[in-house]
Amino acid sequence: MLTLRDERDGEDIRVLWAYVDSSGLHIDGHDLGPGTAPVSDDGEYEWFTTYAPADVPHVVALLDGQPGDDVFEVLQRWVGRSYELEERLRASGIPVERYVWSG
Repeated sequence: MLTLRDERDGEDIRVLWAYVDSSGLHIDGHDLGPGTAPVSDDGEYEWFTTYAPADVPHVVALLDGQPGDDVFEVLQRWVGRSYELEERLRASGIPVERYVWSG
């Protein structure tokens, strides 16, 4: 598992992880604290995104990797730029399965 974001600002905590398993590339996040108020009544917000194995090479290319590059090596270059990473992925049109939970 690769930690792409681990931010703490007062009571707010924002974390983003990536991992690969048989269902593809997962990029999952968890936010806690008063900063979640626009989307959560209880101060907690989680999201889970999965890119199918066939789409992982498209993600690698989108993130400036080369054919055959390891997705974790490419993602490592985005640590510290996780918001830009998420924006690029959202705008890409690459199919994604997404689940969101908030209290």
